Amino acid sequence: MAHDEVVNRYSGLARAALAGETVADCGAGAFERGRFGAAGYDDTAGLPEGALRASLGCGDPVAVAELREGEIVLDLGSGGGIDVLLSARRVGPSGKAYGLDASADMVELARRNAEQAGAANTEFVCGTIEAVPLPDHAVDVVISNCVINLSGDKAAVLAEAFRVLRPGGRLGISDVVTEGALAPEPRAAAELRVGCVAGSLGVAEYRELLLETGFVAASITLTADHGDGVHSAIVQAVKPAISPGLEIRPMRDTDAEQVLAIYQAGLESGQAGFETTAPSWEGFTASRLAHLRYVAADTGTGEVVGWVAASPVSARPVYAGVVEHSVYVHPGCQAHGVGRALLSAFVAASEDAGIWTIQSGIFPENAASLSLHRALGFRVVGTRERVGRHHDTWRDVIMMERRSTVVGR
Repeated sequence: MAHDEVVNRYSGLARAALAGETVADCGAGAFERGRFGAAGYDDTAGLPEGALRASLGCGDPVAVAELREGEIVLDLGSGGGIDVLLSARRVGPSGKAYGLDASADMVELARRNAEQAGAANTEFVCGTIEAVPLPDHAVDVVISNCVINLSGDKAAVLAEAFRVLRPGGRLGISDVVTEGALAPEPRAAAELRVGCVAGSLGVAEYRELLLETGFVAASITLTADHGDGVHSAIVQAVKPAISPGLEIRPMRDTDAEQVLAIYQAGLESGQAGFETTAPSWEGFTASRLAHLRYVAADTGTGEVVGWVAASPVSARPVYAGVVEHSVYVHPGCQAHGVGRALLSAFVAASEDAGIWTIQSGIFPENAASLSLHRALGFRVVGTRERVGRHHDTWRDVIMMERRSTVVGR
């Protein structure tokens, strides 16, 4: 179903709710059995009847978003406003809850419900979830309730969620997903039965898309089985944390010049590695995994101040979950926590990607790197004595590794 058809469909439901009707976006039997709408919430006391009547979600994202006093929340596809109103309660008068919906009728309905609830710390905006009309780094939490499955460009939706989140911000979504190898016809019939008109993502697809977008610490918890491999689920993830004024995001080809300049500066320090010259960008990308590459960048200028990337240790399948990583920080930005933030994000993302061991070789003289790695759970597994000559001097290399406590146990 095309975007305009989706908007028209939900605009009609909004108008029905404004007229006092109880609405549903799938068959009544499936709606009730699947715990859709108000049935998906544990506590709706005090909410306007109109918000309950127009609730079309497939769960309670607010319950898992861990909202705190003073935070700013954005609900993607806010509908009649029930999740915005619940969020507004949790963040209190010092916080704020935005609702975004592509249907002007839904926005009108939500504003009416917010006025009836006396929720002054809410704001409803008309726009699409693929192009959020808010600035970068504007919110602490992004939630959504059974809406992303309606989008024909889910990658754009998650990219926008990542963009508007502040570093350390959280994603908490209720959505419809599929699991297992499904025949197209039963899957389509099940999705249609529960109102998933644009097609749902598989659990593995969802995880991969979150990782590609830049989110870490992703989890997908199935909450209701709708048959034929279709489920409601809670999807949670985090935008990597770093100090104010910076953000961690996936590395891009446009970062090449700055990444290689930082690489060269590290090599010239004499403590980063045996190489003396940074490779070409083609050489850099060819020797490193296409995913698990991140930069720390200034949010104002876009200047890259550090990076982390990984290489496979072997082409043999038995070592598929073992990588060797490198982390480099601009000389003018060291000792400010950039390396720690990058490595923390990398560790979390590597576990999302199924990596069970991260290893690295570090010169004994590089005390800062040794300390950083120890602080993040790496251990010394041995020393390769006089393993190579560097500027006419034989040097030792300390081998460190981090074994995941959650992958491959």
